[in-house]
Amino acid sequence: MAAFTITGQLVSIEERRTSPARITISEGHILEVAEAEGPGEGFIMPGFIDAHVHVESSMLVPSEFARLAVLHGTVATISDPHEIANVLGETGVDFMIANGQRVPFHFFFGAPSCVPATTFETAGARIDADGVGRLLAHPEVRYLSEVMDFPSVLNGEPEMMRKLNHAKRMGKPIDGHAPGLHGDMAQRYIAAGISTDHECFTTEEARFKLEQGMIVQVREGSAAKNFEALIDLLHDWSHRMMLCSDDKHPDGLVEGHINLLCARAVARGIDVFKVLRAACINPIEHYALPVGRLRVGDPADFIVVNDLKAFQVRKTFIRGQLVAEDGRSFIDRVPVDAPNKFTCTPKHVADFALPAQGDDLLCIEALDGQLITRKKWMPPTVLNDACVPDPAKDLLKIAVVNRYQDAAPALAWITGTGLQRGAIAGSVAHDSHNIVAIGPNDEALCMAINLVIEHKGGISLADGDHHRVLPLPVAGIMSDADAWTVADAYSAMDREAKALGSTLGAPYMTLSFMALLVIPHLKLSDKGLFDGDAFRLIA
Repeated sequence: MAAFTITGQLVSIEERRTSPARITISEGHILEVAEAEGPGEGFIMPGFIDAHVHVESSMLVPSEFARLAVLHGTVATISDPHEIANVLGETGVDFMIANGQRVPFHFFFGAPSCVPATTFETAGARIDADGVGRLLAHPEVRYLSEVMDFPSVLNGEPEMMRKLNHAKRMGKPIDGHAPGLHGDMAQRYIAAGISTDHECFTTEEARFKLEQGMIVQVREGSAAKNFEALIDLLHDWSHRMMLCSDDKHPDGLVEGHINLLCARAVARGIDVFKVLRAACINPIEHYALPVGRLRVGDPADFIVVNDLKAFQVRKTFIRGQLVAEDGRSFIDRVPVDAPNKFTCTPKHVADFALPAQGDDLLCIEALDGQLITRKKWMPPTVLNDACVPDPAKDLLKIAVVNRYQDAAPALAWITGTGLQRGAIAGSVAHDSHNIVAIGPNDEALCMAINLVIEHKGGISLADGDHHRVLPLPVAGIMSDADAWTVADAYSAMDREAKALGSTLGAPYMTLSFMALLVIPHLKLSDKGLFDGDAFRLIA
């Protein structure tokens, strides 16, 4: 790789200043940083880092995720591969690492700590403490991924303790996941060695965890949006905060990434250098990442932006290679394998019937922009001795179907989606990735689910004679297609779901979390209705 120079306003985040500079790059590293004159190409700064993301939630394999992310100045991700691990185990993690290594981008994967996430659902694989130890021994695996099973931590269960001890012994950070955990329980969780949390959804919770020594990752994804609640803490805690997306659907990734969060934070009046410390520097320091920060000898990972307000990205460089410029990605597509595990057979309309009952129905109340749900009691609608959905009062049926073996669907009730007709379904259903679906009638519900089964993974929509499906052949959760093609197809399905009446900002993303048992308060697994507060099945 030939040496080259670039001139512009060097953004020194740690020194809190900008100055004209000429930067010389040779063999993928920063050779020299010298004073210069004139404005140059723009503001030259370290690249953005997504401090916690499940690449699989973009429905793109890592190589395709990278092709989009670099357009927005993202040079690295702290990636938790527990989505594919819940389907394929250690083999799935190996797939993510291998695919990510084929493109110029920094993917830093973790060892999933909770596969399966709970014992109250059927997953496709299990990674025990020995498996976690094997993964952590890989040089490509940088940390222990989010510890969602906080009851096991608090109870000191031996298997969980072995996982934590593997990470401690190897000197690798441990990521947390403790929504709503406060007081003594939070202190005990942190004392176990868990250093971060991206699940805070109130200012008070995040401040408490910061005061206890945790790093708080401000999350703004396609479904969970905590930016407004947490970002003002950056005024006083810029050394202990990071920015992340957690889950980003492909249409959102086309629009922007961490750059958008930086622009919003600066527009809010937060000091730009505090914002950039959270977005570019803190992840490098916490996870000991080999990512450049524009010092002599560093890898040449940097971006050029028009200004330090909108953060419109002109150029992105990774290891000295120009990977994006003015909205064009220069990362080439690579061949993609499609490992999978999907063995259930088509369902019948009769499988989704529920008998009449006189008592009020316990319903999952979906909340737009949140992963948490509420419990709500609603009167049943009875027709022909059966309990039936009633879209007029926003009472729909929700089903979870085991994709790994044939079993009767688990059925419950949901409100808060606004869907008036048709049904939507998907095998992106955190964390075990069975099939989850909602609908106002059993026929549409069954059809949407069978479309996913037919394609051995995907998201679908069924409305009378109109059907649409986006196939996801890679583990039933990712596409093997071009990133822009997937984004366009997903956007079309999102529009159609909203045309069916859904009032959710991201119907499919919200749907995917209705089976996520480790997030309160009420969810549905393939084994039944789950109370996240009592942490047990209740129906």
